[in-house]
Amino acid sequence: MSSTPQSKIALIHAEEAAAQEAAQDSARADKRKGLFLRFGLGVAVAALAYGGYDYFVASRHVETDNAYVGADVAQISAQISAPVQQVLVQDTATVRAGDVLIRLEDTDARLALARAQADLALTLRRVRGLSATDMGLGAQVAARAADQARADAALIAARADADRAAIDLKRREALAASGSVSGEELSSARNAAATAQANLRSAQAAVALAAANRDAAAGTREANRVLIDGTAPDTHPEVLAARAALEQARVNLERTVIRAPFDGVVTRRTAQVGQRAEPGKALMVVVPVQTAYVDANFKEVQLTKVRAGQKVTLTSDLYGSGVVYHGTVVGFSGGTGAAFAVVPAQNATGNWIKVVQRLPVRIALEPKELAAHPLRVGLSMTADIDIAR
Repeated sequence: MSSTPQSKIALIHAEEAAAQEAAQDSARADKRKGLFLRFGLGVAVAALAYGGYDYFVASRHVETDNAYVGADVAQISAQISAPVQQVLVQDTATVRAGDVLIRLEDTDARLALARAQADLALTLRRVRGLSATDMGLGAQVAARAADQARADAALIAARADADRAAIDLKRREALAASGSVSGEELSSARNAAATAQANLRSAQAAVALAAANRDAAAGTREANRVLIDGTAPDTHPEVLAARAALEQARVNLERTVIRAPFDGVVTRRTAQVGQRAEPGKALMVVVPVQTAYVDANFKEVQLTKVRAGQKVTLTSDLYGSGVVYHGTVVGFSGGTGAAFAVVPAQNATGNWIKVVQRLPVRIALEPKELAAHPLRVGLSMTADIDIAR
């Protein structure tokens, strides 16, 4: 049976539809292949970019935002006990090194200084008196030596008199048996001999007394000389001690004026007029903002290649990324923050979980950049260390 024109047209349309569908399927397949190819190319480019970034950038830098500004603050306290007379600064005030912060009542310090000056003058006079006393004691020793010489001479004379009286007595006693000497004359000779012996003993006692007096005078002079031997009045130990007491009194008077130890900003002021300042009790704190540093707490796994002297770039939350600071790694803390915590972690338990520790790294900042954009203690920072150098 022969086909009609209509059926032939329908067949042609069907064939055309099938061809179009096949073409569309081929186009979709080509499109999918292109998409997969572009996706694979994108993944490869991303992997290559990541690898390049990791090799050329990330592997040469370590970064943390766990970093904070610090400074070696000065705690201002009195070094003597005295009432506060004046407080010349308030919190947030900027001070220069040497500026007066607090004045203490100085009446007691001035009196102590005057007393120390008087003590020094008295000590100098006493020491000079010791030198003069030495001269007087020397004269006494010479006088006692002369007394001893006179006593020695008197002893010689008394011994001679005693010998002569003894001889005269023996002669008269020898003559008394023959009656040539009267009893009265013999008694007189005996009395003269006894008197001569008494004078001899008195002379001997006088010699002993003179020797003792000379030794006493010599001992007194030696004791006085020990106090001044080898020293001048200005270098005498008592004078030096009095002069040291005077210097201490002068220093205490100077300490009634409390000054700023360096440039900085005043904070935590507790000093009030009338309050009694005691040594060691904090009155205020001065923060040296121009010498601030940064303590960056890096993870322990980041510190393998970090060394002192490496350069650091930093940004602060205060100024944002528009202000970049440059610094240098100074050193590392002696332990992690957990190790120096008030209550250190106790890992010797059954429920221990490993936690990556952080070690503070001290970073010094450029002074010129700090002067241009001052920082305050405790501000947050982001630190990036170039470990390629």
